[in-house]
Amino acid sequence: MAPPQALAVARQKGLDLVEISPTANPPVCRIMDYGRYQYLEQKRARQARKHQKVIEVKEIKFRPKVDEHDYQFKKKHIERFLEDGDKVKATIFFRGREMAHPEIGRRILQRLVEDLAEVATPETMPRMEGNQMHTILTGKSGARRS
Repeated sequence: MAPPQALAVARQKGLDLVEISPTANPPVCRIMDYGRYQYLEQKRARQARKHQKVIEVKEIKFRPKVDEHDYQFKKKHIERFLEDGDKVKATIFFRGREMAHPEIGRRILQRLVEDLAEVATPETMPRMEGNQMHTILTGKSGARRS
């Protein structure tokens, strides 16, 4: 249909002539209520934003002299965070003379990675940055709840 004729039909129906595919030969147009179309698109975008899950990075701090009970308690928190679909940054904080023994912190993080092997995969291996050693854990896809 010729553009002036299509425009006349659209005006007669009280609608708009909207160009859908300008690169096609000939260009493709549609007769529709453009205001309603924009409203529905915005509504779809809002729904999509509402249903998306934002992955947060939660941080759990350990010390090189962490006690067994404290370690287990913090491990349970990490499991809960991973179950909720978040990532976890496990950090060992060294002070003073503790800096001379980074292997203690590495052992704690390795133990943590091994203990959580069923529910988490390490995104990064333990590495030292300043007076902190950290690793980032991500939940395995089968362990997540929606």
